[in-house]
Formats: sequence, C-alpha cells, structure tokens
Amino acid sequence: MENNFKMVAKTLFGFEELLAKELKQLGAQAVTPGVRHVSFVGDKGFMYKANIGLRTAIKILKPIAKFKVINENDLYAKINAIPWENYLKSDGSLAVGATLNGDTFTHSQYVSLKTKDAIVDRFRDKTGERPNVDLRFPDLKIDIHIDRHFCTVSLDSSGESLHKRGYKVATNIAPINEVLAAGLVLLSGWDGQSDFMDPMCGSGTILIEAAMIACNIPPNLMRNEFGFERWEDWDVDLFEKIEESLLSKTRDFHHKIMGFDKSPSAVEKWHLPFRWKKPFKMLKMQN
Repeated sequence: MENNFKMVAKTLFGFEELLAKELKQLGAQAVTPGVRHVSFVGDKGFMYKANIGLRTAIKILKPIAKFKVINENDLYAKINAIPWENYLKSDGSLAVGATLNGDTFTHSQYVSLKTKDAIVDRFRDKTGERPNVDLRFPDLKIDIHIDRHFCTVSLDSSGESLHKRGYKVATNIAPINEVLAAGLVLLSGWDGQSDFMDPMCGSGTILIEAAMIACNIPPNLMRNEFGFERWEDWDVDLFEKIEESLLSKTRDFHHKIMGFDKSPSAVEKWHLPFRWKKPFKMLKMQN
C-alpha cells in the first residue's frame, strides 16, 4: 500500500461509469467517478497497466501537487516551489497543458506559459541550466487543472491521447475517435458471444475495437510510446511483465464481425500490423 498513489483517468462525458467498471476489473482501488474523469489508487505497475489496458480512457494523470491559487503571481510561486528536479533533468524537455474552470484564470495558454516560466526559472536558479520546451516529444508532459481557485498539478503518464492506438496507418475523412468507438460497443451490451455487424463501417474503427473487446486484446499494445517511458523512474522490466500478463488473458472468438460501407476508398484504408492479423481474421469488410 505504501507504494500506491492516487491517479486520475480522463474520459469522454457519459463514459465515467464505463471507465470505472474497467478500472475495477483491472484491479484498481478506491475507484471514484467524477465528471469526465475517474480517480483511483494504484502503484507504478498499475499505472502501466491502466495505460495499456483501458479502452475508454483518454489520459492517465499522476497528481503531484494541489493548492489554492489567488492570482497569476501566486500560481507562479507555488509551481516554482515544486521540486521539479525530482521529475526532470535540467537539460531535458517539457510541455505544459492547462484546463480551466472559473473566472480568475480564463486563458489556458497563458496559464501554461506561466507554469513553464516557473519551472524553467527554478532550474536556472539552481543549476544555471534550463530545460527546453518540446510540444511534440517532451521528456515530461505536465497537466494543470484549475477549478476556480484550486489548482491540481499532474504528470501526464500517457503522452499522446490514448485514443491513438497505433493500429491504423490510414484513416477516412473525420474518423470516429477510438475511445468513443470502444465506449459505444461497451454501452451496447455486446459481450463478444455473437456476431457483430456495422452497416456503415467507414475505415473500420468500431469493428476493430469490437474485435479487441471480443478477444480481450489490450487496446494500446501497438502504441509507439507512452509518456512514462521518458520518466526518471521508467522500469522497462516491470512494463514488459505487465504487458505479458495482459497478453496471457486474450481469448478466442468463434463468431463473425462484419462491416459494410458504400465507399470503397474508406474500406480500403483499414489496416492492421501483420503480427495482429491472426486475432482479427474474423473481420469482413465490404462495400
């Protein structure tokens, strides 16, 4: 228990109970649904597990500080007081994102910039060096959430949004979000014990998510990288053990998953990496 910590899984509005159920099935503790998020408790291994295995989560955040803020100077001072050297090297890179609710702080980009300044200034004052900003591939991605006068500072363990599964090399125009697709399948009550058909499948996102649910395949196995892989305490051996444990729970599927669409070009764009074609051999898509 002493190695456990609180985390927050962000999701789409209306999917909170679905995500809470997923977290409980994975083994999370103290699962508490909120609005567009679910809080829970687990250790570092469970943080890896949540990122790999959750279908309806967009981000997994690790809060490291929470405090009341009055104005921008107060925000700067309290961000500057956090021991950022425990999380990032002075020659590393960072990115900051912010979500705001209230009348005191109304410009998310300004809050992100003020946070970045506070972190960079702390490193400069202590080491004479400063980390750089890298919006695409930072070593540390920081999430700032201000609800009226209460600020929560979190580390983003996911990096890019978890809807970016990594199984597609091409998409149709305006494809459905993978988290939304998985949530719709789960909300339908389909349990993988019968045939599944999507009459307007497009490039097949709902079909693929249904196939992964049917075979109990973790949705994010094919991602190139998670945010925590750049953290100072990254444990590749633990990650591989978690990955192997989840893979050992996959199952066979003995029914059919079918998709139809009037657009041949949309159907042609669906693609899965070669090593995953066998579990998805039940997929049939036609125009």
